[in-house]
Amino acid sequence: MAEVIRFPGTREVVAPRRLLWREAIGHELRRERHAQERTQGDVADAAGISTQYLSELERGRKEPSSEILEAAAGALGLDVGALARRAADAIAPVVDLTEAAAHRAADAAPAARPDGPVLLAA
Repeated sequence: MAEVIRFPGTREVVAPRRLLWREAIGHELRRERHAQERTQGDVADAAGISTQYLSELERGRKEPSSEILEAAAGALGLDVGALARRAADAIAPVVDLTEAAAHRAADAAPAARPDGPVLLAA
């Protein structure tokens, strides 16, 4: 069977990775903090957590407890329910699009063709 050899400069198409819940929460915390033009130190002090921990939350590195989530959201003037809805909205479009695209691709075409030049050897 022939092997597909990609030419230099062609890009591999990679489906977007789904956000983890902690990443979506972190993105929303950071988005709200930036919208309020506040520093991490300011928000961390108001929440009673360290600046480093808030930074890790915003980057999706830590899975916060409900108490920490309540404190961080409260420091930004949000309730946990609003924060959770925002995070769910951030995750939903990616999940829906990738699953729908996968189902359409599986049903529609027999096989996807590579984009760009392809060299086949016999």
